Amino acid sequence: MSTLTQVREIVLMNLRSIPQRLGASLVIVIGIAGVVGVLVAMLSMSAGLSRTLTATGAEDRVVVIRGGANAELSSFLERGAATLIKQDPAVARGADGLPQASGELIVINEVPRRGQRTGANVSMRGVEPAGLAIRPELRIIEGRLFRPGLREAIVGAGAARQFEGLEVGGELRLRGSSWRIVGVFETGDAHDSELWTDAETTQGAFGRSGVSSVVLQLTSVDAFEPLRQRLTGDPQLNVDVFRERDYYSAQSAGLTRQIGFLTTIIAIIMGFGALFGALNTMYSAVSARTAEIGTLRALGFGRLPVIASVMAEALILSLAGGLIGAGIAFALFNGYSVSTLGAGFTQVAFNFAVTPGLVLQGLAWAIGIGFLGGLAPAVRAARLPVTTALRAL
Repeated sequence: MSTLTQVREIVLMNLRSIPQRLGASLVIVIGIAGVVGVLVAMLSMSAGLSRTLTATGAEDRVVVIRGGANAELSSFLERGAATLIKQDPAVARGADGLPQASGELIVINEVPRRGQRTGANVSMRGVEPAGLAIRPELRIIEGRLFRPGLREAIVGAGAARQFEGLEVGGELRLRGSSWRIVGVFETGDAHDSELWTDAETTQGAFGRSGVSSVVLQLTSVDAFEPLRQRLTGDPQLNVDVFRERDYYSAQSAGLTRQIGFLTTIIAIIMGFGALFGALNTMYSAVSARTAEIGTLRALGFGRLPVIASVMAEALILSLAGGLIGAGIAFALFNGYSVSTLGAGFTQVAFNFAVTPGLVLQGLAWAIGIGFLGGLAPAVRAARLPVTTALRAL
């Protein structure tokens, strides 16, 4: 009988006997399901946040903020500087000949979470008319747009789901001023976490004379680098210039790294527990099959088929646990809507995203644990002297 035939026969025989060791086998399956479930669920949080922020913006739109500021919240540009930025030749012009550019003001307000008494920081973005025109992805899904000059606001769909008092027709009290919610909008990105209002009205209500940033529509994607060089080299300005998509991607980088680091630590700790469970289970399985292994060796089966049978059992049980854990994570968390504190100390609403890549990563962990958990027992089974094994009969 060839080695491959021996491997096939002993592996099939071993797998058919798993139901006889169901209780011990479930130790591996449940342990690894827990590891993979937690790993995939936590990483789906960073994947969802990263997806939301990296989807924000377009390659032909630019964000200009004060030099050295790491976000719009910590940036401030005087009116004169904002006007000078808008006049750059790389900025597209509308049908009326005016620059397609929007000076935008970010103000932080505390809004209560749904079902809680505690509040959270939510961004109010004052935008100029051009700010709406250069964002074709914005759709009003309920109500209408705010009217310039009035204390009216539209709220992002994500913020409307997460916070109280943001329904159409509601009144929001912010720092002594009352704002009427007149619409809900959706962009499919980080702006869904914000309230939008008229820029001049926001400046008057909060006593601001300038803007936090200027958002520009470029004449072409290739116009970015000449624009950046002109604005950063202008002695009248002190600004940093980013492609809009790059700016928002950078906002998620730090938090994504923190979540990834924490998830890895937790997964390693849980993985050790699952590994010891797998080792214990596979050693027990080898002990229970001592007589069987001795008989097979006496009949001429080699060591390789014995190793293969033990490893196959460990890997299949681990893979089953990994699939169960990934399935539970997908069922419970994929699309789950939450909000968290972003880089600008404001809430970002997003959905967990259990991606195929995360599932594969979880399964790789499962197979790795199964391999390590089955290797030592498999080698022990292969090295078991035939005479010693036959004494168990």
